[in-house]
Amino acid sequence: MEQGAARERATERPSPPLGDATRVPEQARVEGRPPCAADTVHDPGRAPRTPRPPARRAEGVRGEHTHGQPAGPAAAAGPRVVRHSVRGQILDALRTALVGGELVPGEVYSAPALGERFGVSATPVREAMQRLAVEGAVEVVPNRGFRVTERTPRELAELAEVRALIEVPVMLRLARTVPAARWAELRPLAEATSTAAARGDRAHYAEADRAFHRAVLSLAGNQQLLAVADDLHRRSQWPLISAPAVRHGVLVADAAEHTALLDALIAQDLTVVQTLVREHFTGSEC
Repeated sequence: MEQGAARERATERPSPPLGDATRVPEQARVEGRPPCAADTVHDPGRAPRTPRPPARRAEGVRGEHTHGQPAGPAAAAGPRVVRHSVRGQILDALRTALVGGELVPGEVYSAPALGERFGVSATPVREAMQRLAVEGAVEVVPNRGFRVTERTPRELAELAEVRALIEVPVMLRLARTVPAARWAELRPLAEATSTAAARGDRAHYAEADRAFHRAVLSLAGNQQLLAVADDLHRRSQWPLISAPAVRHGVLVADAAEHTALLDALIAQDLTVVQTLVREHFTGSEC
């Protein structure tokens, strides 16, 4: 037995000293990072061991790298949805519901109830509603939620007048300067409004209508103009007090004016452009 114990003691290796390469340096441990070659202290009595690669971090952190290693597959595929993106999606959904009449003017809606409807928490709904309050689509009701604004015909007429004051001069200037080929590129947008109108889809028509007007005004190269005009356009799309759904024929006629406007812009017919734009604003119910 003594000989066997002696053999076991002879084969045992002493514990590595504090300066051995297998020890994780104190600085790396404090900094919470994996060790690297610069951290190791070699022991002349034994060959240093290469530190084990760090475990892959949890997914969902955008653009995160680990000690010079490329980001994992999750980062390459894109980040998870963050709260701001959720708020944007809820904002779009609420705007669609407003234009489509699903959210009724005068009614009060709570953020928790809407959050349950969309399958999210109340926080992104509340943030989206705050944005709609800035746009004038809803108003805050303390301790209850948000009331959908009751837009009157007078308010819509005032919005149409302001839009005409802004957009008519711009379109007349563009009619004089923009080549016909550029206007022809916008025909697919005009056709999109006609398609939505033919289906009687008010929500998609409103979206296509804004896209068409943004594309026309963007040719002016003025971002401030684009932002103001788009805000006015969106405000004019909220439903009237107890208004019935927009009639199919109204949407079709409204969409046809987009095509007629493009034809007038291509022909540089300033008189027709001015008339069409004014009538488009004052006669539209969307």
